[in-house]
Amino acid sequence: MKFVDEATIRVAAGNGGPGCVSFRREKFIPRGGPDGGDGGDGGSVWLVASRALNTLADFRVNRRFAAKSGEGGSGSDCTGRCGESLEVLVPAGTRVVEADTGELLGDLTRDGERLLVAAGGEGGRGNTRFKSSVNRAPRQSTPGTPGESRTLKVELSLLADVGLLGKPNAGKSTLLRAVSAARPRVADYPFTTLHPGLGVVSVGPLRSFVMADIPGLIEGAADGAGLGTRFLRHLGRTRLLVHLVDLAPFDGSDPAADAVAVVGELQRFSPELAARERWLVLNKTDLVSEAEAAQMEAAVCAALGLDRTGEGPPVYRISALTSAGTARLTQDLMVRLEALVPVGAPPGATDLQDDGVENDGGDRA
Repeated sequence: MKFVDEATIRVAAGNGGPGCVSFRREKFIPRGGPDGGDGGDGGSVWLVASRALNTLADFRVNRRFAAKSGEGGSGSDCTGRCGESLEVLVPAGTRVVEADTGELLGDLTRDGERLLVAAGGEGGRGNTRFKSSVNRAPRQSTPGTPGESRTLKVELSLLADVGLLGKPNAGKSTLLRAVSAARPRVADYPFTTLHPGLGVVSVGPLRSFVMADIPGLIEGAADGAGLGTRFLRHLGRTRLLVHLVDLAPFDGSDPAADAVAVVGELQRFSPELAARERWLVLNKTDLVSEAEAAQMEAAVCAALGLDRTGEGPPVYRISALTSAGTARLTQDLMVRLEALVPVGAPPGATDLQDDGVENDGGDRA
C-alpha cells in the first residue's frame, strides 16, 4: 500500500429535520389542537483513531464524508428520526487542522480516541411547541438548523519511541532490519527509503520499543533538496533520536561534514526537535579498521561539539549489516527509554494513559 501522510478532506454533518404543522382531527373531538412533532437532529461526523491503520492512503479516493440528515416531524406529536452519525477511521497519530483557518482541532494519539469535527444540526420545532393560552391553534414551525461543514487537513505523524536520523545510505533501514522484524527496502544506492517505516524492537520479555526510519537528509533539505524535510515531522513524537553516521560513504565524502550537515538541516526544520536527546551511532565498522573508526569517531565528535568526558550523549560503533554492536545499542536504548517520559506527557508521568475521554474539538486551538 502506498504511504500517504497528509490529505485534505471535506466533512459535512447532517441537517436537522423541519418541524411539522399538524392538528389533531378525530371524530367527536372538536378543536383537537396542534399535534405537530419536532424534526430529528442531524448526524455528526467523528474522526476515530485506529491502530489498525498506518497510512492515510484511503483518503486518496474518498475525500468527502457526510452524515445523514434528520427526518421531519409528523402529526400525533411524532418526532422525526435523528440522522445517523458517521465515524471516519484515521491512523493513531493523526493531527487535524481546519484548512481555512489553520486552527488545530485535535491530535488523535490513542487507539479509539474520538474527535468531533462537524456537529449535526438541531431539529426544528413543530407547532405543538407554540401553543399557548392566547395562541391555541398555532400554524408556525421552525426548520432544522444546518449541520456544520468543514474542509480539514489531516496529517499523520508516526508514533515511535526512537527515530533514526541520517544521510541517505547511512544504514538506517539496514539497522531497522537487524534489530526488528521489519523488512524495509535496502539497496546500495541513496534514497532507497522513500517513506517512513516502523519496527518493534524486542530486547527481552515484556520489554520492547518502536523504532522509526525516515528517508535520508541531504544538505539543503530545508530548501527542498532531495526529499526535503517533509518526513521529519514523523520524528516529532519520538522521545529519543539516533543519528546514524556512515563511516565509509559511497561518494567519498567526509563523515564529520555529513554529520554536521544533517544536524544543520534538523535545526533549520525545528529547533525544538534539534534540542531533543540525540545519540550518535557510527555505522559500517565492518568496512574500516579499528584505528580508522577511532580516528573518525574523534573527528565527528569534534565537528559536532560533543563532550567526550562522559557528560555528553553516548557514542556507539556498530555494523548494521553484521549486527555487531546492535544488541548493546538496543539494550541501552531500552534502559534510557524506561527512564524517559513520552513527549507531551504531564510532569511525573511514565506513560500516556488512555482515559477514554472524547474530544469535541471545541477547546483545542
